[in-house]
Amino acid sequence: MEKTKSAKPGKPPARLTAYDHVKTAFYHTVRLTSRLVCVFVFDLRCVGRSNTEVEGGALILSTHQSHLDPVLIGVTFNERLNYLARRSLFKNRIFGTVISLLDAIELDRDRSGLAGLKETLLRLRRGKKVLIFPEGTRTPDGNIAPLKPGFLSVARRSGVPLIPVAITGAFEALPRGSSRPLRYPLRVAVGPAIHVAEFSELDDTAMLQLVQSRMEECYRQAQASRV
Repeated sequence: MEKTKSAKPGKPPARLTAYDHVKTAFYHTVRLTSRLVCVFVFDLRCVGRSNTEVEGGALILSTHQSHLDPVLIGVTFNERLNYLARRSLFKNRIFGTVISLLDAIELDRDRSGLAGLKETLLRLRRGKKVLIFPEGTRTPDGNIAPLKPGFLSVARRSGVPLIPVAITGAFEALPRGSSRPLRYPLRVAVGPAIHVAEFSELDDTAMLQLVQSRMEECYRQAQASRV
């Protein structure tokens, strides 16, 4: 009788180092402090927060109004998020240290950003949630710009749900060219996750339209919550 090969035991998870614990503590400290400031100074309110409770990895697709956006999304989600940051941001000694402690993913656009995309896929497959701004840059007028297709390959290859998010008020609170935020009410709306079954058969154009429409619906909800 032929012997059946026994399955090899799975690779045990890597043990957390002291530095890992420092980064985790730092993230939660920054998040708690930021949440208090956002709520009491900027009157932050979140719509659809139950939609953040997606198990496992997910791509968070948010509108991009100002430099406040990563902070606003970070305080909206209860679990630790992963962020993409341009390589040039790591060169600043203070800010580079901060985003390194926050475990940001370095994205080198001058070299196609391949290493950053690979790291993004790795984290998604490990069950992490990664924030991406599919407009590509901050809005020039507060409205949602047409989405760029750069995130589509990551979405398809990772096979994770897509969580649409929209922010309002951040464009007014921190306009382009301003270094000091203004007190202005902030709203974040989170829509239901778009699961793989909804976009796996769509071509790129249709998939972009689907995501754009869900983000625009979030935007309308965020605006309506001001009343």
